[in-house]
Amino acid sequence: MHYLLFYNVSSDYLERRAEFRAEHLALAWQAQERGELVLGGALADPVDASVLLFKGESDDVAKRFASADPYVKNGLVTSWRVRPWTTVVGEDATSPVRPEA
Repeated sequence: MHYLLFYNVSSDYLERRAEFRAEHLALAWQAQERGELVLGGALADPVDASVLLFKGESDDVAKRFASADPYVKNGLVTSWRVRPWTTVVGEDATSPVRPEA
């Protein structure tokens, strides 16, 4: 199953993230290497949120990531939530649905 982790970030996120970015990215790449994190990044114009796509048996994989993330621990993330995402189209869809021929 896929899970989306949504972050809302603080108004001073861009100014403060450099201090925590290396640790955040290390955590993210470790999750990617374990096959948990598929994609992640900040939304642009404006930079007010981030979205991370996880794959796992439950939403625990995304929740554990958020709980350990230095951006969350240090207040750069003002709130976060995890939503299951039923993916139906694409090579990596977890519930592929094709039209009947």
